[in-house]
Formats: sequence, structure tokens, C-alpha cells
Amino acid sequence: MRKDRYIYPAKFLYEPEGVTVTFPDLPGCITCGYDTAEAFRMAREAMSLHLYGMEQDDEAIPEPSDPAEIKPEPGEIVTLIETWMPPFRDEMEQKAVKKTLTIPKWLDDLAQEHKVNFSHILQDALKQYLGVSDRGNKI
Repeated sequence: MRKDRYIYPAKFLYEPEGVTVTFPDLPGCITCGYDTAEAFRMAREAMSLHLYGMEQDDEAIPEPSDPAEIKPEPGEIVTLIETWMPPFRDEMEQKAVKKTLTIPKWLDDLAQEHKVNFSHILQDALKQYLGVSDRGNKI
């Protein structure tokens, strides 16, 4: 079930090279940092991205484990990581994606002469063609 806030336990493994972060309930969600502060920032970002991907793929979001039941290995600590998804979802939906397109050379030459911003023109044309304003709202 999609939620606005998620809190999951994370295992922080301290090694000479830095801190590795894993999430027992989110297989494949792994990140690292040079120190604890960076590891926390990276853990929140990695968890947000992982959960966002699961939401987009309509995968079941697992319930978080009780951190008291997770036994750390030597050099590890268990802590909770929280993420608030609405701003993260907004950021992901506004993220630019690269598209490759093909146009005739003469048209490309003419557009470059006129210093055309291809991205801006394509965005405006797609919005007009689809009958939407910003963020997919119908005109």
C-alpha cells in the first residue's frame, strides 16, 4: 500500500573505507557514505528511490521489521530511516528525461541558425498536442 511516510530499519556497517547501509526489508537497497552523516543522507535518498520504484512498478511494499528483532553483526548498528514521499515523488515527476529524436538536416541547420531551444520547443509542442498544461493538467 502506498503511503506518504515510510520508516524502515537500516543496518550501518562501519569499515575503514566508510559506512555501508543496507535495509533488511528492502532487498537490493544498498548505499554508502564516507561518514555517518553522509551515510544517513544517502540512506534516506536510496530508500526513497527504492520505494518510489516499487510504487511505480505496483509492487507490494513490505511492512517494516521491528528493529529490536534485527541482530547486528560486529561493526554494525541498526537505526531507523524515515522518508516523506510527497516531495520526493514531485521531484521525480519533474525530473528531466533525455529523448533522442530525428529531424532532417536542413531543419536542424535552420533551427541552429535561429538558436532554437529544442527541449523547450518539444515540450511546448507536446503539451499543445496532448492538450495539457504543466504536470499533465488538462487545459
